[in-house]
Amino acid sequence: MFNKLGQVMVYVNNQDAAVEFWTEKAGFTVIAEENNGHMRWIEIAPSKNAETSIILHDKEFVAKMSPGMNLGTPSLMFFTENLDELYSSLSNKNVKVGDIVTMPSGRVFNFADDEENYFAVMEKN
Repeated sequence: MFNKLGQVMVYVNNQDAAVEFWTEKAGFTVIAEENNGHMRWIEIAPSKNAETSIILHDKEFVAKMSPGMNLGTPSLMFFTENLDELYSSLSNKNVKVGDIVTMPSGRVFNFADDEENYFAVMEKN
């Protein structure tokens, strides 16, 4: 029986640039980095004690190792307690952000990483 989502794999074109985006612009932390000589992955999360983390994999390498695998970006919805503050922070760091929209479930906006992968953020207390 499943009890939680542990990791989400995100396949990127440039792992170093992706780490820079997530740590310097989005405020994530590098939890772990592994390089066994032929495969490198980086685990990031909003904080060291987050229940779910993101693993950044090299898209080209994974495509060669697993032809036919879906390497598209997953639709991720992040939560924040202060949507306006996060929106301003990302905007001030020149992150592409969409308009803040009020949905039945709360206020939300989307943002793009430097590879034009889009993600969403919802305000949740």
